[in-house]
Amino acid sequence: MIFARDTEVAMAAAAALVNTEPTSGIGEDTLRTREELARFLDENGWFGSRAGDAAELDTVRALRPRLRQLWNLEEAELVRTLNQILSEAEALPQLVDHDDLGWHIHAVPQDAPLATRMAVEAAMAFIDVVRSGELDRLKTCAADDCDDVVIDLSRNRSRRFCESGCGNRENVRAYRERQRG
Repeated sequence: MIFARDTEVAMAAAAALVNTEPTSGIGEDTLRTREELARFLDENGWFGSRAGDAAELDTVRALRPRLRQLWNLEEAELVRTLNQILSEAEALPQLVDHDDLGWHIHAVPQDAPLATRMAVEAAMAFIDVVRSGELDRLKTCAADDCDDVVIDLSRNRSRRFCESGCGNRENVRAYRERQRG
């Protein structure tokens, strides 16, 4: 494990949220309805209150571009942005243990608005990445036609592709090119 479990889970959830919004012209937005949001939250282990209304969906959708930018900022600007997110949320880190997850940190109450919790969880995880000097683990998918973000948690920093099947698609493309040659 590269980071604490809660950091890895929060980073994976942030990447998954960012990747629900296609930016490269492929795929489709997978966070368009309240039902899709509920499914996303369940699949990514989001606990705490949920309004389940259109306003909550809109605020979560609006969070995606802000989180996406975190993958592209230089360290100094990233730190400023993370501090701004935490300040806006009036974050106060506390050690908690719930749902058999073991001790981990929450910086806002579980009844805070969902988008606020998501932003703060991502910011807290990014802080660990910055503090560990591991910013090179924040990547964009290496496929030419994909802009999804990737958090590389491999030991040898070798992960290049997102979770959307780009690695398989690129391997097939390379195989076909070799067969033609």
